Amino acid sequence: MQHLRLAAAAAVALATCASAQAQTYPTRPVRIMVGYAPGGGVDVAARIVAQGLTEVWGSQTALVDNRPGAAGAIATELTAKANPDGYTLMLCQIASHAITPARSKKPTYDHIKDFSFVSMVGTTPNVIATHPAMAMKTLRDVIAYAKKNPGKLNYGSSGVGASPNLSMELLKLEAGINIQHVPYKGASLAMADVISGHMELMIGNLPGPYPMIIAGKLRGLAVTSAQRSPRLPDVPTVAEQGVPGFDVSSWYGICAQSGVPKPVFDKLRADLLQALDRPDVQKRLTDQGVEVRTSTPEAFLAHVKAETARWTRVVRAANIPSQ
Repeated sequence: MQHLRLAAAAAVALATCASAQAQTYPTRPVRIMVGYAPGGGVDVAARIVAQGLTEVWGSQTALVDNRPGAAGAIATELTAKANPDGYTLMLCQIASHAITPARSKKPTYDHIKDFSFVSMVGTTPNVIATHPAMAMKTLRDVIAYAKKNPGKLNYGSSGVGASPNLSMELLKLEAGINIQHVPYKGASLAMADVISGHMELMIGNLPGPYPMIIAGKLRGLAVTSAQRSPRLPDVPTVAEQGVPGFDVSSWYGICAQSGVPKPVFDKLRADLLQALDRPDVQKRLTDQGVEVRTSTPEAFLAHVKAETARWTRVVRAANIPSQ
Protein backbone atom coordinates (compact mmCIF):
# COMPACT_ATOMS: atom_id res chain seq x y z
CA MET A 1 0.00 0.00 0.00
CA GLN A 2 2.85 2.34 0.81
CA HIS A 3 4.34 1.76 -2.65
CA LEU A 4 0.97 2.44 -4.27
CA ARG A 5 0.62 5.69 -2.32
CA LEU A 6 4.10 6.80 -3.39
CA ALA A 7 3.39 5.92 -7.04
CA ALA A 8 0.10 7.80 -6.94
CA ALA A 9 1.77 10.81 -5.36
CA ALA A 10 4.50 10.77 -8.00
CA ALA A 11 1.90 10.60 -10.78
CA VAL A 12 0.02 13.55 -9.31
CA ALA A 13 3.27 15.51 -9.00
CA LEU A 14 4.19 14.81 -12.63
CA ALA A 15 0.74 15.80 -13.85
CA THR A 16 0.87 18.99 -11.79
CA CYS A 17 4.33 19.80 -13.14
CA ALA A 18 3.23 19.21 -16.76
CA SER A 19 0.15 21.36 -16.23
CA ALA A 20 2.28 24.16 -14.81
CA GLN A 21 4.65 23.89 -17.78
CA ALA A 22 1.74 24.16 -20.19
CA GLN A 23 0.43 27.31 -18.51
CA THR A 24 3.74 29.09 -19.08
CA TYR A 25 4.73 27.42 -22.39
CA PRO A 26 6.75 28.61 -24.17
CA THR A 27 9.33 30.19 -21.86
CA ARG A 28 12.08 30.28 -24.50
CA PRO A 29 12.29 30.33 -28.32
CA VAL A 30 10.78 27.37 -30.19
CA ARG A 31 12.54 25.88 -33.22
CA ILE A 32 10.64 24.80 -36.32
CA MET A 33 12.87 22.45 -38.28
CA VAL A 34 12.79 22.66 -42.08
CA GLY A 35 14.52 20.05 -44.21
CA TYR A 36 15.29 22.36 -47.13
CA ALA A 37 17.30 25.47 -47.93
CA PRO A 38 15.75 28.93 -47.47
CA GLY A 39 13.55 30.21 -50.28
CA GLY A 40 11.66 27.07 -51.27
CA GLY A 41 7.99 26.33 -50.68
CA VAL A 42 8.47 24.42 -47.42
CA ASP A 43 10.66 27.19 -46.00
CA VAL A 44 8.23 29.93 -47.03
CA ALA A 45 5.28 28.17 -45.39
CA ALA A 46 7.29 27.49 -42.22
CA ARG A 47 8.27 31.15 -41.87
CA ILE A 48 4.65 32.27 -42.17
CA VAL A 49 3.58 29.78 -39.49
CA ALA A 50 6.52 30.80 -37.29
CA GLN A 51 5.54 34.46 -37.54
CA GLY A 52 1.94 33.59 -36.68
CA LEU A 53 2.99 31.65 -33.57
CA THR A 54 5.31 34.47 -32.53
CA GLU A 55 2.40 36.91 -32.75
CA VAL A 56 0.20 34.61 -30.66
CA TRP A 57 2.87 34.12 -27.98
CA GLY A 58 3.97 37.74 -27.84
CA SER A 59 6.85 37.30 -25.41
CA GLN A 60 8.48 34.36 -27.20
CA THR A 61 9.45 33.59 -30.78
CA ALA A 62 9.24 30.66 -33.18
CA LEU A 63 12.40 30.39 -35.25
CA VAL A 64 12.91 28.45 -38.49
CA ASP A 65 15.96 26.17 -38.42
CA ASN A 66 16.94 25.05 -41.94
CA ARG A 67 18.74 21.69 -42.11
CA PRO A 68 18.77 20.82 -45.83
CA GLY A 69 19.74 17.47 -47.27
CA ALA A 70 18.55 13.89 -47.86
CA ALA A 71 15.08 15.04 -48.99
CA GLY A 72 14.29 16.34 -45.52
CA ALA A 73 15.56 13.28 -43.64
CA ILE A 74 18.28 15.20 -41.78
CA ALA A 75 15.80 17.62 -40.22
CA THR A 76 13.35 14.79 -39.56
CA GLU A 77 15.92 12.74 -37.66
CA LEU A 78 17.02 15.75 -35.60
CA THR A 79 13.40 16.43 -34.70
CA ALA A 80 12.65 12.81 -33.83
CA LYS A 81 15.63 12.63 -31.47
CA ALA A 82 15.11 16.01 -29.80
CA ASN A 83 13.87 16.34 -26.23
CA PRO A 84 10.05 15.94 -26.29
CA ASP A 85 9.35 19.18 -24.48
CA GLY A 86 7.58 21.18 -27.19
CA TYR A 87 10.58 23.34 -28.06
CA THR A 88 11.66 21.50 -31.23
CA LEU A 89 8.92 21.23 -33.83
CA MET A 90 8.99 20.45 -37.54
CA LEU A 91 7.10 21.54 -40.59
CA CYS A 92 6.56 17.95 -41.62
CA GLN A 93 5.33 17.43 -45.15
CA ILE A 94 4.79 14.95 -47.94
CA ALA A 95 8.50 14.24 -48.49
CA SER A 96 9.60 13.87 -44.87
CA HIS A 97 6.58 11.87 -43.73
CA ALA A 98 5.47 9.90 -46.79
CA ILE A 99 8.03 9.73 -49.60
CA THR A 100 11.34 9.50 -47.73
CA PRO A 101 10.03 6.72 -45.43
CA ALA A 102 8.96 4.83 -48.56
CA ARG A 103 12.55 4.99 -49.84
CA SER A 104 14.45 4.29 -46.64
CA LYS A 105 16.21 0.94 -46.30
CA LYS A 106 17.41 1.40 -42.73
CA PRO A 107 15.63 4.40 -41.21
CA THR A 108 17.11 5.79 -38.01
CA TYR A 109 13.68 6.86 -36.81
CA ASP A 110 10.06 5.79 -37.20
CA HIS A 111 8.12 8.54 -38.98
CA ILE A 112 4.91 7.41 -37.27
CA LYS A 113 5.85 6.17 -33.80
CA ASP A 114 8.51 8.80 -33.06
CA PHE A 115 6.22 11.76 -33.79
CA SER A 116 3.09 13.41 -32.51
CA PHE A 117 0.96 15.13 -35.13
CA VAL A 118 -0.29 18.50 -33.95
CA SER A 119 -2.31 19.66 -36.96
CA MET A 120 -2.24 19.99 -40.70
CA VAL A 121 -1.36 23.48 -41.90
CA GLY A 122 -2.36 23.39 -45.54
CA THR A 123 -1.97 21.97 -49.02
CA THR A 124 -0.41 23.34 -52.18
CA PRO A 125 0.22 22.08 -55.70
CA ASN A 126 3.62 21.71 -57.26
CA VAL A 127 4.27 23.84 -60.32
CA ILE A 128 6.40 23.07 -63.38
CA ALA A 129 8.15 26.18 -64.67
CA THR A 130 10.65 27.28 -67.30
CA HIS A 131 12.39 30.43 -68.49
CA PRO A 132 10.02 32.81 -70.31
CA ALA A 133 12.27 32.74 -73.39
CA MET A 134 12.07 28.94 -73.68
CA ALA A 135 10.64 27.78 -77.01
CA MET A 136 8.29 25.36 -75.25
CA LYS A 137 5.37 27.46 -74.03
CA THR A 138 3.16 24.74 -72.55
CA LEU A 139 3.49 21.37 -70.87
CA ARG A 140 2.04 19.83 -74.04
CA ASP A 141 5.07 21.27 -75.89
CA VAL A 142 7.40 19.74 -73.29
CA ILE A 143 5.76 16.32 -73.57
CA ALA A 144 5.87 16.42 -77.38
CA TYR A 145 9.54 17.43 -77.40
CA ALA A 146 10.47 14.82 -74.80
CA LYS A 147 8.81 12.07 -76.81
CA LYS A 148 10.82 13.02 -79.90
CA ASN A 149 14.03 13.65 -77.94
CA PRO A 150 14.14 11.21 -75.00
CA GLY A 151 16.65 12.10 -72.31
CA LYS A 152 17.62 15.47 -73.77
CA LEU A 153 15.58 17.65 -71.42
CA ASN A 154 16.60 18.27 -67.81
CA TYR A 155 14.60 19.39 -64.81
CA GLY A 156 15.72 20.54 -61.39
CA SER A 157 14.03 19.95 -58.06
CA SER A 158 14.74 20.24 -54.34
CA GLY A 159 16.20 16.73 -54.26
CA VAL A 160 15.72 13.04 -54.96
CA GLY A 161 12.57 11.74 -53.32
CA ALA A 162 11.05 15.12 -52.51
CA SER A 163 7.45 15.77 -53.51
CA PRO A 164 8.35 17.78 -56.66
CA ASN A 165 10.72 15.03 -57.84
CA LEU A 166 8.10 12.32 -57.28
CA SER A 167 5.44 14.44 -59.01
CA MET A 168 7.61 14.69 -62.11
CA GLU A 169 8.53 11.00 -62.00
CA LEU A 170 4.84 10.14 -61.84
CA LEU A 171 4.24 12.48 -64.80
CA LYS A 172 7.02 10.74 -66.75
CA LEU A 173 5.43 7.35 -66.08
CA GLU A 174 1.94 8.43 -67.09
CA ALA A 175 2.99 10.50 -70.11
CA GLY A 176 5.57 7.98 -71.31
CA ILE A 177 8.48 10.43 -71.50
CA ASN A 178 12.11 10.53 -70.41
CA ILE A 179 13.37 13.77 -68.80
CA GLN A 180 16.56 13.76 -66.76
CA HIS A 181 16.45 14.79 -63.11
CA VAL A 182 19.05 17.16 -61.64
CA PRO A 183 18.67 17.23 -57.83
CA TYR A 184 19.52 20.34 -55.80
CA LYS A 185 19.62 20.98 -52.05
CA GLY A 186 16.70 23.35 -52.33
CA ALA A 187 14.10 24.49 -54.84
CA SER A 188 15.52 28.02 -54.80
CA LEU A 189 18.79 26.71 -56.25
CA ALA A 190 17.00 24.93 -59.09
CA MET A 191 14.93 28.03 -59.68
CA ALA A 192 18.04 30.21 -59.91
CA ASP A 193 19.52 27.96 -62.60
CA VAL A 194 16.33 28.09 -64.67
CA ILE A 195 16.18 31.88 -64.38
CA SER A 196 19.83 32.13 -65.44
CA GLY A 197 19.28 29.81 -68.40
CA HIS A 198 21.39 26.91 -67.10
CA MET A 199 18.44 24.51 -66.68
CA GLU A 200 15.45 23.96 -68.96
CA LEU A 201 12.79 23.11 -66.38
CA MET A 202 12.17 23.08 -62.64
CA ILE A 203 9.40 21.84 -60.41
CA GLY A 204 8.71 23.01 -56.88
CA ASN A 205 6.03 23.60 -54.28
CA LEU A 206 4.05 26.59 -55.51
CA PRO A 207 5.10 29.02 -52.72
CA GLY A 208 8.73 28.85 -53.93
CA PRO A 209 8.45 29.70 -57.66
CA TYR A 210 5.26 31.75 -57.29
CA PRO A 211 6.89 35.19 -56.79
CA MET A 212 9.19 34.62 -59.77
CA ILE A 213 6.24 33.56 -61.95
CA ILE A 214 4.28 36.66 -60.96
CA ALA A 215 7.36 38.81 -61.62
CA GLY A 216 7.71 37.33 -65.11
CA LYS A 217 11.09 35.72 -64.44
CA LEU A 218 9.63 32.23 -64.79
CA ARG A 219 6.80 30.88 -66.91
CA GLY A 220 4.44 28.49 -65.15
CA LEU A 221 3.70 25.54 -67.43
CA ALA A 222 1.43 23.44 -65.25
CA VAL A 223 0.22 22.85 -61.71
CA THR A 224 0.01 19.27 -60.45
CA SER A 225 -3.30 19.52 -58.57
CA ALA A 226 -6.65 18.41 -59.99
CA GLN A 227 -7.87 22.02 -60.17
CA ARG A 228 -6.10 25.20 -61.20
CA SER A 229 -4.62 27.25 -58.40
CA PRO A 230 -6.49 30.48 -57.60
CA ARG A 231 -3.03 32.09 -57.36
CA LEU A 232 -2.20 31.11 -60.94
CA PRO A 233 -5.57 30.88 -62.71
CA ASP A 234 -3.99 31.12 -66.15
CA VAL A 235 -1.67 28.16 -65.59
CA PRO A 236 -3.43 24.93 -66.62
CA THR A 237 -3.21 21.66 -64.73
CA VAL A 238 -1.19 18.65 -65.85
CA ALA A 239 -4.49 16.83 -66.40
CA GLU A 240 -5.65 19.53 -68.83
CA GLN A 241 -2.56 18.99 -70.95
CA GLY A 242 -2.82 15.37 -71.97
CA VAL A 243 -2.38 13.44 -68.70
CA PRO A 244 -5.95 12.83 -67.51
CA GLY A 245 -6.55 12.14 -63.83
CA PHE A 246 -3.20 13.51 -62.70
CA ASP A 247 -3.51 14.94 -59.19
CA VAL A 248 -0.68 15.57 -56.73
CA SER A 249 -0.74 18.13 -53.94
CA SER A 250 1.95 18.73 -51.37
CA TRP A 251 0.88 19.17 -47.75
CA TYR A 252 2.35 20.74 -44.66
CA GLY A 253 1.72 20.21 -40.97
CA ILE A 254 3.31 20.79 -37.59
CA CYS A 255 4.78 17.76 -35.83
CA ALA A 256 6.54 17.24 -32.53
CA GLN A 257 8.10 14.21 -30.90
CA SER A 258 6.03 11.46 -29.36
CA GLY A 259 6.04 11.83 -25.60
CA VAL A 260 5.43 15.58 -25.42
CA PRO A 261 3.43 16.06 -22.17
CA LYS A 262 -0.25 16.25 -23.04
CA PRO A 263 -0.85 19.64 -21.40
CA VAL A 264 2.06 21.12 -23.40
CA PHE A 265 0.86 19.40 -26.59
CA ASP A 266 -2.66 20.72 -26.07
CA LYS A 267 -1.37 24.26 -25.45
CA LEU A 268 0.82 24.08 -28.56
CA ARG A 269 -2.08 22.83 -30.65
CA ALA A 270 -4.41 25.56 -29.37
CA ASP A 271 -1.79 28.23 -30.10
CA LEU A 272 -1.14 26.84 -33.60
CA LEU A 273 -4.84 26.80 -34.45
CA GLN A 274 -5.14 30.35 -33.14
CA ALA A 275 -2.21 31.41 -35.34
CA LEU A 276 -3.69 29.73 -38.43
CA ASP A 277 -7.04 31.39 -37.74
CA ARG A 278 -5.50 34.86 -37.92
CA PRO A 279 -6.65 36.65 -41.12
CA ASP A 280 -3.15 37.97 -41.82
CA VAL A 281 -1.59 34.50 -41.56
CA GLN A 282 -4.30 32.98 -43.76
CA LYS A 283 -3.82 35.73 -46.34
CA ARG A 284 -0.04 35.29 -46.40
CA LEU A 285 -0.38 31.54 -46.87
CA THR A 286 -3.11 31.89 -49.47
CA ASP A 287 -1.11 34.54 -51.33
CA GLN A 288 1.70 31.99 -51.61
CA GLY A 289 -0.63 29.32 -52.99
CA VAL A 290 -1.18 27.39 -49.74
CA GLU A 291 -4.79 26.46 -48.99
CA VAL A 292 -5.09 26.54 -45.19
CA ARG A 293 -6.37 23.23 -43.87
CA THR A 294 -6.25 22.29 -40.20
CA SER A 295 -7.07 18.89 -38.74
CA THR A 296 -7.30 16.84 -35.60
CA PRO A 297 -4.16 14.93 -34.60
CA GLU A 298 -5.99 11.69 -35.40
CA ALA A 299 -6.96 12.83 -38.91
CA PHE A 300 -3.44 14.09 -39.54
CA LEU A 301 -1.96 10.72 -38.52
CA ALA A 302 -4.41 8.87 -40.78
CA HIS A 303 -3.46 11.16 -43.68
CA VAL A 304 0.25 10.47 -43.14
CA LYS A 305 -0.34 6.71 -43.17
CA ALA A 306 -2.44 6.88 -46.35
CA GLU A 307 0.14 9.06 -48.12
CA THR A 308 2.95 6.70 -47.11
CA ALA A 309 1.10 3.79 -48.73
CA ARG A 310 0.41 5.82 -51.89
CA TRP A 311 3.96 6.99 -52.43
CA THR A 312 5.44 3.60 -51.61
CA ARG A 313 3.63 2.33 -54.71
CA VAL A 314 4.95 5.23 -56.82
CA VAL A 315 8.54 4.81 -55.57
CA ARG A 316 8.49 1.16 -56.57
CA ALA A 317 6.87 1.79 -59.97
CA ALA A 318 9.30 4.58 -60.83
CA ASN A 319 12.35 2.68 -59.50
CA ILE A 320 13.34 5.60 -57.29
CA PRO A 321 16.60 4.58 -55.59
CA SER A 322 16.50 3.69 -51.91
CA GLN A 323 18.55 5.59 -49.39
